[in-house]
Amino acid sequence: MPMAHEPTSAALHAAAGVEKEGGEEPRSLGPEQLLDLVITSLENSKAEDIVTLELDPGAALADAMVVASGRSARHVAAIAERLMDDLRKAGFRNYSVEGLENADWVLIDLGDIIVHVFRPEVRELYNLEKLWSPHAPKQH
Repeated sequence: MPMAHEPTSAALHAAAGVEKEGGEEPRSLGPEQLLDLVITSLENSKAEDIVTLELDPGAALADAMVVASGRSARHVAAIAERLMDDLRKAGFRNYSVEGLENADWVLIDLGDIIVHVFRPEVRELYNLEKLWSPHAPKQH
């Protein structure tokens, strides 16, 4: 099985549409660029069953939710930590994290996007896809 390509900081910036000019901090990410960075990071971390839930435009909570699974608490924590690292590398530092200590369910609030990373049995218990989406979620 071939090894997955590990993105460099420049590759993460390119995936997010972020450019560094003259040593300056990268510009802020738009919602679509941020979603692309999140999905890329989750895929590179071998997250499973990645689903994007587009929320109603009037939803005060966020524009979208991304739900993914890790195989174990250790994998869930590694996925979340990798995502936070990728966000920092792309210049995005405005987020909050809940649940990293136990890593059964880690929530990363990025403002426009909320990322949930679950152990499979916890994901099944809460079933956010059914709760938040009257339509079929977009599978990745």
